[in-house]
Amino acid sequence: MRLLQFQLEDKIGIITIKSPPANALSTTLLNELDQLLDRVQEEQLAKVIVIKGDGRFFSAGADVKEFTNLQETSDFKALAQRGHKVFDRIENSSIPFIAAIHGAALGGGLELALACHIRIVTENAKLGLPELNLGIIPGFAGTQRLPRYVGTAKAYEMILTGEPITGSEAYSWGLVNRVASENDLLDEAMSLAKQIAEKSKPSIERIMKLIPYAKTSQFVEGVEKEALLFSEVFGSEDAKEGVQAFLEKRQPQFKDK
Repeated sequence: MRLLQFQLEDKIGIITIKSPPANALSTTLLNELDQLLDRVQEEQLAKVIVIKGDGRFFSAGADVKEFTNLQETSDFKALAQRGHKVFDRIENSSIPFIAAIHGAALGGGLELALACHIRIVTENAKLGLPELNLGIIPGFAGTQRLPRYVGTAKAYEMILTGEPITGSEAYSWGLVNRVASENDLLDEAMSLAKQIAEKSKPSIERIMKLIPYAKTSQFVEGVEKEALLFSEVFGSEDAKEGVQAFLEKRQPQFKDK
């Protein structure tokens, strides 16, 4: 794999995103993650998995440059569905996933963290879904997973303003489980992973099957609707302007079209 690194330490798998500078979630990275999940499932060596980012960020979002290579509505819908498939595999895994978040988890990066079962964050990390700043919407199930953790009111605020919150705020909002210092983040994640790994694997697997039953029956329908509307919005003038403005590092001039 070119964009991911996997290592195993005492039945704890560590996935490191290595796609500098932003650890952007490109299609290539999503494909590598999908293949890595195949390997983890087949080998059955890891009882817990920690996901972290290399460098400055956990992941600053999807690869916006890749958006400019997509033309048809069906292309954008396929991209959203690709992200849904991979993140669903994480959420529905019989192995607990812990996201160790530093720097930033924005857009697709936060959506990846939301698919994990436990999140640990540094105090000053930035977490958000800023897609509306580009004239688009979240496409990797952020509109469906975020309200489950912070409630609908906070989800509306985060998504509609596009403003990120700090790690400390994320903890007070119930979005993350623990807050750690930058230096202690990985140690905290590994300590928690070790606690879980000490438990019986059959017991862990059954808990991982049971807790998802608390998920509402409308989740699948909501994710499918998100993929459709994600693809539709990319046909708008504002989406084209927003993406171009992002790449040119300027403020977009939206025309509400």
